[in-house]
Amino acid sequence: MSQTPSDATRQIESAQPPRGGTPDQSLSLSLRRTFAIARNAFREAVRDRVLYNLVLFVLLLIGGAIFLGELSAGQEAKIIVDLSLSAMLLFGVFIAIFVGVGLVYKEIERRTLYAILSKPISRGQFLLGKYLGLCATLFVNVLIMGLGVSLALVYIHRGWDPLVVNIWPAILLIYFELAIITGVALLFSSFSTPALSALLTFFVFIIGHFSADLKALANSGSSARFVFRALYYLLPNLTNYSAIAAASHGTVPDATSVLLAIAYAIVYSAVLLAAASLIFGRRNFK
Repeated sequence: MSQTPSDATRQIESAQPPRGGTPDQSLSLSLRRTFAIARNAFREAVRDRVLYNLVLFVLLLIGGAIFLGELSAGQEAKIIVDLSLSAMLLFGVFIAIFVGVGLVYKEIERRTLYAILSKPISRGQFLLGKYLGLCATLFVNVLIMGLGVSLALVYIHRGWDPLVVNIWPAILLIYFELAIITGVALLFSSFSTPALSALLTFFVFIIGHFSADLKALANSGSSARFVFRALYYLLPNLTNYSAIAAASHGTVPDATSVLLAIAYAIVYSAVLLAAASLIFGRRNFK
């Protein structure tokens, strides 16, 4: 079902600034417009059947992990957590990439972008709303998949298992890693085609998990060490969010590490959105 201009602009039109409004009222109206875009992005993502298929596939993988776990005496919980959280990350990345790169492109293709930007909303607000909408979608999906893993652990142990609680910090880190990938996808989609944006975002995801190797190459005597150093500082360090192996052994990351990783994701995503807004604001649409 396609989103019509009236669907995307109705709430923006209702948030018109009153004459002589105060700065606080203007800020409130700006937030309402941004959240209106976010709500529409969330609804549009929820309508996407690909999303349901991916979540269903992950839940099936969790079921498969239960079956494999029952075949491995004493390793049931470890196998379930390893396979389930890895599937959650991988398919979450697919959602972030393939939905994220189309957030802007679909609006341009359907020409609903012109109706939205003709309203009192900036291009930066438009991108922020799209980003928040997809992050909300990912939150719901990660929550559903996390509950599926928890129920699988309860089932395999025929009762309570400490891992049911211990895996949630790792799930939280997966979510904020996906938030970074969403920002990367939105940045590339602000100036490139969906296919190229998806490819570049996937490369960033892969390279981001080899930040330690990039640092080692940057400190080597290689002639390309300056390139590696630039990549190390420019690309996100996604090793901060790799807690799946530890979670499968029941190890919970300390609160300081988790909070620092969350703060890093927020700051890095803010920089990505600022860069995307700057690029998108300079584009001409015909």
